[in-house]
Amino acid sequence: MSHGHSHGGGGCRCAAEREEPPEQRGLAYGLYLRIDLERLQCLNESREGSGRGVFKPWEERTDRSKFVESDADEELLFNIPYKNIPQMSFDDTDREPDQTFSLNRDLTGELEYATKISRFSNVYHLSIHISKNFGADTTKVFYIGLRGEWTELRRHEVTICNYEASANPADHRVHQVTPQTHFIS
Repeated sequence: MSHGHSHGGGGCRCAAEREEPPEQRGLAYGLYLRIDLERLQCLNESREGSGRGVFKPWEERTDRSKFVESDADEELLFNIPYKNIPQMSFDDTDREPDQTFSLNRDLTGELEYATKISRFSNVYHLSIHISKNFGADTTKVFYIGLRGEWTELRRHEVTICNYEASANPADHRVHQVTPQTHFIS
């Protein structure tokens, strides 16, 4: 579908080519409801607690009154807990990330970035490090939408099993043995 911009031969992931109707699109972005906002951390935010405000419903993504702005430089680091997992610090940002995105300007909050599914299944904690912006001294973020499916953590109780590495003939007595011969040709 032609919709006023080019992707250089690549696949489009913008709103004009979505399968779901616009009124149902926000349902896919419901993971913000599963975030433990009390334990969410945003490092280098200029106003304490403002990082929590960018995780909001899809319908509120264009609300510019809630945002987080970086403090000392352009970096922001979000630690988004779903369960009790250790948080990242800026010292950890030198490690190889699970995935890196090159972000584009998106004033309407409609661009999506495809994740590597194998890296992001069964996530209990997510860290997002914004290391650069588009040239400003500080970074402002108005909306981060997390799309996916939530499943309850199912804890498997301990099962006690006995396995035989090799059978003990005394445990498996057979009263009558009928010899059989099998031929394979």
